[in-house]
Amino acid sequence: MKAFLRSAPVVAVVGWLIWAWMVLVGRTVRWTIEGEAEARASLADECPGLVVACWHETILLMPSGWNRAIRRWPERRERAAMMISLSPDGESVARAIKHLDLDVVRGSKGNKKKANKDKGGLRAIAEAAGRLREGGYICMTPDGPRGPRRIASQGAVTLAQRSGTKVLPYAISTRPAPRLNSWDRFIVPLPFTRGAIVFGPLIDCPRDASPEALQDALQRGMDEATLRAETLAGYAVQPTQAGVRD
Repeated sequence: MKAFLRSAPVVAVVGWLIWAWMVLVGRTVRWTIEGEAEARASLADECPGLVVACWHETILLMPSGWNRAIRRWPERRERAAMMISLSPDGESVARAIKHLDLDVVRGSKGNKKKANKDKGGLRAIAEAAGRLREGGYICMTPDGPRGPRRIASQGAVTLAQRSGTKVLPYAISTRPAPRLNSWDRFIVPLPFTRGAIVFGPLIDCPRDASPEALQDALQRGMDEATLRAETLAGYAVQPTQAGVRD
């Protein structure tokens, strides 16, 4: 069954269905967008590109912010891309992303318990860094591809440091929205619902900064943006619940 589900024809069809669902949700949800003007104002001319950080659970929602806001930003000089793992399950998502006129960078860290610890990660980082230096945007999930859920790793800030750019915390939420029983409580967004897109303050990532300090800054930025997005979407959340709400 796994072989069938991962066959080329099935992957192509699933990719098309994911793309169609992303578009339907993006066009029919009643969106509230916050922080866009501030994010654009803080994009300095000398900043070559931008790392956009979003939680793994919101993959099906990520393109909504792209279509509603980012793709029209005049500050964006080159094409945008999303980092997707090289796992077979990631192929359908990669196909869907390409339908949205976004490029895909494939690769992720491997399982530390296995001998092969890198699954194209070094190659993906090199490609992403090159795109950023040329003025492109890279969207990535700081808690992906295997978690822990809503815990930011150093990947996004390290990539920004190497590229001389900044990180933009990006949170998105819709209500109501079923969740899968997966490690990230993956959101399956519904059309014709209520939603919010929140861009947090940009995080400067100078080369001489401590990666741990930047990681903490990203965690705070993501938590605050997530809390705000969920509040705007209509969830009753408390500050201490940011990052753990189901």
